[in-house]
Amino acid sequence: MPGYLTQVQTVAVGGVHMQIRSLLDRQQFHDPEGAAERVGISSATWPLFGLVWPSALVLAAQMEHIALGTRRVLELGCGLALASLVVQRRQGRVTASDHHPLTESFLLENLRLNGLPALRYQRGDWAVADPSLGRFDLIVGSDVLYERGQPRLLSDFIERHSHDVAEVVIVDPDRGNRSAFNRHMALLGFARSERRVTQLPAGAAYKGRVLSYLRSERPVAG
Repeated sequence: MPGYLTQVQTVAVGGVHMQIRSLLDRQQFHDPEGAAERVGISSATWPLFGLVWPSALVLAAQMEHIALGTRRVLELGCGLALASLVVQRRQGRVTASDHHPLTESFLLENLRLNGLPALRYQRGDWAVADPSLGRFDLIVGSDVLYERGQPRLLSDFIERHSHDVAEVVIVDPDRGNRSAFNRHMALLGFARSERRVTQLPAGAAYKGRVLSYLRSERPVAG
């Protein structure tokens, strides 16, 4: 038995009901060998990867309609990877990435619960260069700007792992770091558009924005 409690929730996205294994609540913690602590995850932040967050639901809903085709998609800081599950259901080319040591095991179980084939998963740290991750046409994430240093870390990560022509979609619950991230993305040649969101897919109230960034070519270094 694991040293934490879980539940299986029914989550509705785009009219499709998905079964999602998540942690029971924010009180769960189990890191007997210090794997999470070694990558900077404290006992307070340990359970955050394993909860169904409102912004993740908004991002998953975006993935129901976004153009996929043959584009390579990366969900960063994926947590329970709801967006990746939607892209996989739509037969997109998706990679899920997070730095929590339990993310992959929850992802595998949620793929099984929803009858979906395996998708690529790769543990990642935005501050550490990893050429094996590759480059992507579409990079997505939800509530990934909650710390002051993240706008710079995230934009640098996106620069390393995006193609010259690329799209980035970030769902942000009106964090205070959004403006700094916008400035960094502009320097990388991304044009920005924003859309306010006031309601979750199931109808509950939500306050946040879908931030969309599009680059048609990589700027020439001066």
